[in-house]
Amino acid sequence: MRKMPRGFGLYIALATLLVAGLITLLVLGPRWLTTVPDEAGAGATATADVRKIRARLFYVDEHGTGLSGVEQEVIYGENTAEQARRIVEAQIAPAPEPHVSAIPAGTKLRTVFFTKAGEIYVDLSADVQTNHPGGTMNETLTVYALVSALTANMRAVTGVQILVEGKEVDTLAGHLDLRRPIEQDLKWVTN
Repeated sequence: MRKMPRGFGLYIALATLLVAGLITLLVLGPRWLTTVPDEAGAGATATADVRKIRARLFYVDEHGTGLSGVEQEVIYGENTAEQARRIVEAQIAPAPEPHVSAIPAGTKLRTVFFTKAGEIYVDLSADVQTNHPGGTMNETLTVYALVSALTANMRAVTGVQILVEGKEVDTLAGHLDLRRPIEQDLKWVTN
């Protein structure tokens, strides 16, 4: 019978301990790592820690014939495209009381991207058309709420091209020509 080298038993004991530790970590580790935030605790802290900027968003004015600019906090974007995304997401979100959104309910942002000329393409879900109430004024306010939010908050934006489900559209509701990027037009902003 061969004699085991000195310290070999120690190596076996350490290896056994290491294997047992790995098995324990695999079985119990996910339970240790999972935390359930309380309703007002961790979830609220995470939201409060998010960096934000002040942006001007646009809602239907009291007469229903123009847009009223309102300063709001918007999540900060690390680059131009990300900031544009955050502004559009805030603009299409339900309007805070007592304001009324010009964007049809259920509209979602699919993506945004820039051209070298400073034009931004905003790709929206089909809800922007299917949930649209129609009418020249409503369509104009919908388009210029988006255009104004981007051009007022981002100097690099020269025009906004609206896409629906990744495709160019002639109009949203039959009135305003959307076959080219729309430039800022302050005549729709009442304040």
